[in-house]
Amino acid sequence: MKERLKEASLYEKLEDGSVKCRLCSQACTIPEGKRGFCMVRENRGGKLYSLVYGKLPAAHIDPIEKKPLYHFLPGSRSYSIATVGCNFRCTFCQNWDISQMPRDKGGLIVGDDWEPEDVVKEAKKNKCASISYTYTEPTIFFEFARDVGKKAKREGIKSVYVTNGFMTREAIDAMAPWLSVANVDIKAFTNNFYRKICGGRLQPVLDACKYMKKKGIWVEITTLIIPGKNDSDEELKGIAGFIAKELDVDTPWHLSAFHPDYKMLDVGSTPAKTLLKARKIGEKAGLHYIYIGNIQGEGLGDTHCPKCGEIVIKRAYMELLENRLRNGKCPKCGEEIAGVWS
Repeated sequence: MKERLKEASLYEKLEDGSVKCRLCSQACTIPEGKRGFCMVRENRGGKLYSLVYGKLPAAHIDPIEKKPLYHFLPGSRSYSIATVGCNFRCTFCQNWDISQMPRDKGGLIVGDDWEPEDVVKEAKKNKCASISYTYTEPTIFFEFARDVGKKAKREGIKSVYVTNGFMTREAIDAMAPWLSVANVDIKAFTNNFYRKICGGRLQPVLDACKYMKKKGIWVEITTLIIPGKNDSDEELKGIAGFIAKELDVDTPWHLSAFHPDYKMLDVGSTPAKTLLKARKIGEKAGLHYIYIGNIQGEGLGDTHCPKCGEIVIKRAYMELLENRLRNGKCPKCGEEIAGVWS
């Protein structure tokens, strides 16, 4: 497959010929001829290059609810793209075949060649209100996402990050002018989980969530609850408390059921009772909008008015059934519902 190189952003050259990447919180120092932790950024001749610019193994049209985003343009479609690679190595990854491809397959990079204008054109043609950088970690293909995002904004199309949140403040500053919304995974509330299972750290993720909110990016949080790994009351109270106190009580929290995948095949699927327990913990912390995904059940994805309890948006398994909002407000009591509605 033909190689395509793009000089990276957010790095500095060092005197010994190595480079320091400032894109994500892995903060890799990369010697000549080597790649960073993500396996898609390489030092060649003292310059850092992205190896995945415009190389897309995945491009699909998804309902925005699939991201999952429940307080952002409900019922709309999002043109969703990804490259290979990731700055985490989660042993439970559901998209491991592309996220971990360079690591698992000797540095292999695959994908069809796209230009930024091609992505925007397809989004417009398919009447997509947004473009989502998703499936793998979008931070590692920042340069392409940036070029798409800038063109999309000029066309009135919003940009969405579905992310692990392990990026630097500098990266968020560079994204903020064109990025409308981010769904951030808070995967657990201990460094031990992040180090052993993901190859990362917790604090940079929490810091990124707070900083994105400060920069005016709409944030929703997702936690994949894994039996015996991050499902203790203490852990869930930690996440719920962080959202309520450090973000705000109007920040949606999506609770997802785990299913065995990739290298974590020895752990069973998440029982529904665990997800319901987590929802109660979130409610006790004062969160207004808590959603349960990846399992079937009546009302698990409905949005209720936090003031009067009226159902304002009805969903079934990540699908919009009915949007009763009136100019972003509850049709019964007039309470404003937090989100991006138009």
